[in-house]
Amino acid sequence: MLCCVVASKSPFGRLVLVSGPESLFADRAVDALSQQMRSETPDVEISEIEAPRLDQGKLVEITSPSLFSSRRAVVIHELENLPPDLDAELMNLAGAQLPDIAVIVVHGGGPKGKRLLEKLKSAGVEVIECAALKPWELPQFVSAEVKRAGSSIDSRAASALVDAVGHDLQALAAAVTQLISDGDGGPITVDQVRRYFGGRSEVTSFAVADAALAGRTGPAMEQLRWALATGVAPVLITSALASGIRGLGKLVAAAGGQREADLAREVGVPPWKLKSMRAQARGWDQGSLATALKVIAAADADVKGAADDAAYALERAVLSVSRLRHS
Repeated sequence: MLCCVVASKSPFGRLVLVSGPESLFADRAVDALSQQMRSETPDVEISEIEAPRLDQGKLVEITSPSLFSSRRAVVIHELENLPPDLDAELMNLAGAQLPDIAVIVVHGGGPKGKRLLEKLKSAGVEVIECAALKPWELPQFVSAEVKRAGSSIDSRAASALVDAVGHDLQALAAAVTQLISDGDGGPITVDQVRRYFGGRSEVTSFAVADAALAGRTGPAMEQLRWALATGVAPVLITSALASGIRGLGKLVAAAGGQREADLAREVGVPPWKLKSMRAQARGWDQGSLATALKVIAAADADVKGAADDAAYALERAVLSVSRLRHS
């Protein structure tokens, strides 16, 4: 699934739930709903607010008929953090179906607020799912973004862009926009991707993870320092390390004799990634991978505030992971 589905009918007179961890898709869903409402009612008054800032009085205020327009809409972000005493009020809004009021609620996925989510779904509200993409779907996402912008790209160039920029959809979408705006109007090629983003691949969190998981301690430390010096967020590095370790764990445990496409799907990577992962996996077993995952979990806590020096915590973690791999 490469994008969330936009609401099938007018948002007015009902509550629409935008749900899932992929923020780019959620943002686009809200934008599409807002455009839909403005096309129906140009003077619609749209209020946006984070759920933690709501109380009963504020909720009543922003969902009451407007003095300045014929229709009103409210977009409530971070539904998972809605104060519990407002659950009933929101359910009442979902059931009221006021013809001149639209209510859009955005939930970021995860278990928090799941009970309210299930109540809303049971009440029959329309749900726009914004699920996170699997790694092997990222080149397809790039291709779809390029097509959406009126251009084209082949599969090799799309994969090269994912390699260079990483797995963040916002960054990939921005990279596509840059390639198209700076291009000559023709299809996007591998050479263009390498020319614009090739240098970036050496300092991304994924390059750090790949070197560490291959047991290349020196290059891993060098790329880590480059990454931090160029502004890569520490949490992205721990995330890439954890993702790489989990992928190797799935590869090591996978049954033999599978087709490449089936194995890639089971591991959670595109087929072209399997070759490098097999080389990395030769030095790992389930025990060392479990130990490495614990090391990264501790480092992740450190970079999120448990330690004073995030860079030192990352260096220690990268050293530990690369040395856990057997030569």
